[in-house]
Amino acid sequence: MSWKPKIVAFFCKWCAGAAAETAGVMRLRYDPSVTPVIVPCTGRVTPSMILSAFLNGADGVLIGGCHTPNDCHYVAGNFKAFKRVQLVKKLLEEIGVEPERLRLEWISATEAPKLVRVVNEFTEEIRKLGPLGGKRA
Repeated sequence: MSWKPKIVAFFCKWCAGAAAETAGVMRLRYDPSVTPVIVPCTGRVTPSMILSAFLNGADGVLIGGCHTPNDCHYVAGNFKAFKRVQLVKKLLEEIGVEPERLRLEWISATEAPKLVRVVNEFTEEIRKLGPLGGKRA
């Protein structure tokens, strides 16, 4: 049996999450390796949530927030997410995990095709990196 990556995607309810719903309505397909988790805002995604996803078997974590940092429904959520992602990427690098396993994207509610493209690109990148820890099942 070939290895399939496990990816957790934290999507902002207002934008990336809405784009995921629109993708479904439009019957656009993205890789089923991705498990979407809808959050009120990317600013609510803490470093411990990201690390917990990795510790519980995720090979990659994708975070999708409102269209631009200035468009956050909660004003500063995207800025918090950006800072936290940078922090966690540094931490991952320090412990020998590729920082590319964590990705942050700004995706509008109207950008379902972009969401699908980003998800599929990220899944392919994780597939190339292989499983976290290096063992293929």
